[in-house]
Amino acid sequence: MANELEIELDNDLEVEEPKKYKVFLLNDDYSTMDFVIDVLTRVFRKNIDQATKIMLNIHNNGKDVCGIYTHEIASTKVAQVKTLAREKGFPLKAIMEEE
Repeated sequence: MANELEIELDNDLEVEEPKKYKVFLLNDDYSTMDFVIDVLTRVFRKNIDQATKIMLNIHNNGKDVCGIYTHEIASTKVAQVKTLAREKGFPLKAIMEEE
């Protein structure tokens, strides 16, 4: 009494990679360099050398990429930066742009 189930698979199914988004930190005149490094290590999981390099690029160029993620992860990182900045009283801002 075995039930047999036949499933037809669509061989022409196209699978696409999800869109990726770059997350940038923006320079401001109030957030300390130490705080920016702390955000880069905590939120973006950068080591101290990577965080220092990114922080200096942000300081000198106005913004720099901190990571490239799917939409959900990128938007979470932006929200985490906003939360940490507000808790510490800094205006540090993160944005995301489609790659």
